[in-house]
Amino acid sequence: MFILSELTDLVRIPPHTFNIPIQHSLTDELNKKLSNKIISNLGLVVTIWDLLDINDGLLKPGDGGSYVEVRFRCIVWKPFIGEIITGWVSDCSAEGIKVRLDFFDEIFIPKRYIFENCEFKPVEKAWVWKPDEDSEFFIDINEKIRFRVEEEIFVNIKPKSSEEAIGLEEPSNKAPPYALLASCQTDGMGCISWWE
Repeated sequence: MFILSELTDLVRIPPHTFNIPIQHSLTDELNKKLSNKIISNLGLVVTIWDLLDINDGLLKPGDGGSYVEVRFRCIVWKPFIGEIITGWVSDCSAEGIKVRLDFFDEIFIPKRYIFENCEFKPVEKAWVWKPDEDSEFFIDINEKIRFRVEEEIFVNIKPKSSEEAIGLEEPSNKAPPYALLASCQTDGMGCISWWE
């Protein structure tokens, strides 16, 4: 679920931090830039782990900052395909179930990946699993649910246009930069309360 990834980046060190040791300044600037951000085809960056190599700083005319190329390792959240995770149901619709974690919201279980004999009840806004004729198990909003990761989806997001940035225009791309498709079709999957 958590992996250690090695990256290289060019980091601007602002002049007001020149009196701080370079390792601390670089770590702070890298955390500001990358923590809680999605890196395409890598995952969600949690924090900087350590610095491996620091090159000499470069100065640009008209800029008081120093530009330093640094090689570092960061902790990245990237669940592997087939991993079993526990989350909470945030929404139920006829298309499937949306699941959230404490730090990540873009998990979706499409209806084709839900138990057989499951049906959506729009009045209750819940999915109902009927393993036999006498039993009904509800998947309600805010239920704790166990699911299996089936697919990762990375989308390259274009930068906001100037109209979008000031709120005059709706964003053209609604897709999140990183999302997971999941399933709950086998024993032990679905609401935790069913199996306790």
